[in-house]
Amino acid sequence: MVSKHSALVVVGIDLAGSPRRPTGVCLLRGLKAHTHLAFSDEDILHAVQDAQPDLVPIDAPLSLPKGRRTIHDRSGEHFRTCDRALLQRGIRFFPVTIGPMRMLTERGLALKVKIQAMGYRVIECYPGAAQDVWGIPRQHRDRKRLLAGLKHLGVNGLTKAATGDELDAATAALVGRCFLLDRGEMLGGKDGILIPVAPSSKNAAR
Repeated sequence: MVSKHSALVVVGIDLAGSPRRPTGVCLLRGLKAHTHLAFSDEDILHAVQDAQPDLVPIDAPLSLPKGRRTIHDRSGEHFRTCDRALLQRGIRFFPVTIGPMRMLTERGLALKVKIQAMGYRVIECYPGAAQDVWGIPRQHRDRKRLLAGLKHLGVNGLTKAATGDELDAATAALVGRCFLLDRGEMLGGKDGILIPVAPSSKNAAR
């Protein structure tokens, strides 16, 4: 008999700000991961549609600071409520209003609308924060140990050839799975950032 947990399907996306740069995509069925790189929005949307997931966690800002109508609006606050929550926990991040983050935010917001129009639930996540919570390194610090850490948490199917973008996408997918299993926490409310609850064992995502 297949458990309902093993039937969960999540597509994690480590979104690049530009379609000229690779976006990591991870299809997580149960704890079996399949990763690849995508470039255009169309490629990303096709991957989501083919998977028909229960949840799509995206590593990109999917909301704006209070008082800002668009990402290019200079009025309003600099940090979002979820950003301030990250600061309080000592988790490093780039504010949505600076430099290349504006491009990423614009693309993330547009992609969120398209995926929701397809009938799938989208949520913002931050793989770096999740990796900090789990006590595993971020990809730019030690990709090999990040791969080992994800395997230790129960993810299988990842290979040594997986890029940092793919491993961040796998992290996003695993965070989404935790959320579906009521082991996730939304910083800043329902439109904030999803992070996992600190695991009590290596099988916390099972």
